[in-house]
Amino acid sequence: MNLADLGITNELFTYLTENELSNFSIGRVTQEHRERYVVSDGDNEYEAEITGNLRFSANSRADFPAVGDWVTLTIFDSDQAIIHKILPRRSILERQAVGKFGEIQIISTNIDVAFIIQAINNNFNINRLERYMTICYSANIEPVLVISKIDLSTEKEIRDAIIDLEKRDKKIKYILLSNTTLKGLDQILDFIQAGKTYCVVGSSGVGKSTLINNLLKKNILKTGQISHSTNKGRHVTDHRELFVLENGGIIIDTPGMKELGMTDNSEGTKTTFQEISDISLNCKFPDCKHLNETGCAVIEALNNGIIDKDSYDNYQKIHKEQVRFQTTVAEKRKKEKVFGKMIKNYYKDKKY
Repeated sequence: MNLADLGITNELFTYLTENELSNFSIGRVTQEHRERYVVSDGDNEYEAEITGNLRFSANSRADFPAVGDWVTLTIFDSDQAIIHKILPRRSILERQAVGKFGEIQIISTNIDVAFIIQAINNNFNINRLERYMTICYSANIEPVLVISKIDLSTEKEIRDAIIDLEKRDKKIKYILLSNTTLKGLDQILDFIQAGKTYCVVGSSGVGKSTLINNLLKKNILKTGQISHSTNKGRHVTDHRELFVLENGGIIIDTPGMKELGMTDNSEGTKTTFQEISDISLNCKFPDCKHLNETGCAVIEALNNGIIDKDSYDNYQKIHKEQVRFQTTVAEKRKKEKVFGKMIKNYYKDKKY
């Protein structure tokens, strides 16, 4: 295996040359364990840490390496390395950090397609799907819905789920999957292309790790047994990890996510709620919030049954989270600016 097998692009090679970084070793982060990393150069894997300069120059946790990142390295032992620099990210799949408004948590980077896994028997939720779609579209990542555990549902339940999906006017591609009978696995494999990077996201217990084991044809990832009391799988994955499949596709497993808070995903919102976005162009005022304003085309369409009420409500909820995130970030920057000015004045006065 080599760097090409890990998905490196010509653009990155050009960047390395133009920025005089060609003397460094190059690798891709395949695992992350609380600021300790595993990095692969195609031939070998190295346990790696970041340099002190990279640590102290980081403005937030989002400036640290994440699974999927390309990085420059200094290899100083057969299996040890130091990470010097994160190379430009092509895409960043991110959410608001849990319990920390105004802070971003990176899920993974340099992703082409995100498989959003929802178990039809207990996890299928279009409101939550719209959240995943929003963060994917914001990062220019194609979302693909995988409806799992179809072996535990009736044909009617599956049909009703598809009807609900189409009712909400979601053009997202979807695949029906059973990790037990392997129905749908060939469709996923056919979708995966060599050299492209895919990630698997969803709640705990929906079958993400089992899917990756099936794709790898090996039981590499631990999977939990189904709870007979809740009919849900138990959460096992506790970190992110990158794998290369036999067909050359690259796939990243992620821990289950209970919360999926929004960051500044305004462009993603427009794509996810395309119908609302298109109709809003006819609103009387350009800054219309689509709540109770005079001349609001969105409210008119809602009242006439053109826009789905559940989708509209979810749109408003997501939009409010985005505004709150933006406000929190602005307040933090203002405080940092004031604090920085105080420090500057302190040292200035100290000279005299």
